[in-house]
Amino acid sequence: MTQESKLPSKRGQVTDKQSFSVNGYAVVLFGLLVGGLLVFLFTQASSNPERVAYIASMVVNIFIMTGLYMVQPNQAKVMTLFGAYAGSDSEEGLRWTVPFYLKKSISLRIRNFESSTLKVNDKSGSPIEIASVVVWSVSDTAEAMFEVDDYESFVSIQSEAALRNMATGYPYDQNTDGEISLRSHASQIAEELRVEIDNRLQKAGVTVHEARISHLAYAPEIANAMLQRQQAGAMVAARQQIVDGAVGMVEMALEKLTEKGVVELDEERKAVMVSNLLVVLCGDKSTQPVVNAGSLY
Repeated sequence: MTQESKLPSKRGQVTDKQSFSVNGYAVVLFGLLVGGLLVFLFTQASSNPERVAYIASMVVNIFIMTGLYMVQPNQAKVMTLFGAYAGSDSEEGLRWTVPFYLKKSISLRIRNFESSTLKVNDKSGSPIEIASVVVWSVSDTAEAMFEVDDYESFVSIQSEAALRNMATGYPYDQNTDGEISLRSHASQIAEELRVEIDNRLQKAGVTVHEARISHLAYAPEIANAMLQRQQAGAMVAARQQIVDGAVGMVEMALEKLTEKGVVELDEERKAVMVSNLLVVLCGDKSTQPVVNAGSLY
């Protein structure tokens, strides 16, 4: 019979807690006083056993002083005792704790991470290039130190994975009115990206303050075709606006002529006038006027 191997049960999540520590300046003062007293007693000792006792006391005093450490602003010390998490200390200045504690520094400062330029397909299937900037900081030192192997590498990998996943869910540009796209809804896309990255990084004790797209473009192989498409769309929109304005001007001109009684025009001459005005107003080039020196008819 073969014995089946059992996976170990899932351990509890390590959460941040305050470690034992005291003001280091008071410990330094106390250690100097004790050390000076021991040196004085050593010089006054009359026997070797007394000198040995004082030397041992000085060694213990020096060992106690090894518990001193410095905490910089926006920094924390993560402490372990024989492999067990003992707590974290973020009090600034000179501090003292149990000398047996192993201390490791971790920065609480706000940092920037800029992803590499990723090549993905958007929702429409068009290949695009996209990159992002993520502003983050460590909010739980225990989770950052013990829940993941390398929290900085975890931030970079998960940020790029979230960016890739989000880019595939939206088109590069709007295909229909009101559609959310990567280019037209920058603020909404940035907030959604921040929320997704923050959800991924919570298990590593990291908080995401801001995330935004820093680079967005079509892939080189379709960039020219997409540029022509955008130019054609802009030209059609401009032409539509010009035609709408020209029709309104022609309509206003006919109403004014009729209202003022300047000239009576039958339907055929109205059609000729409308045609001429539209050519003048909608043409790309300036028109050349023709002066009729003969009769109106």
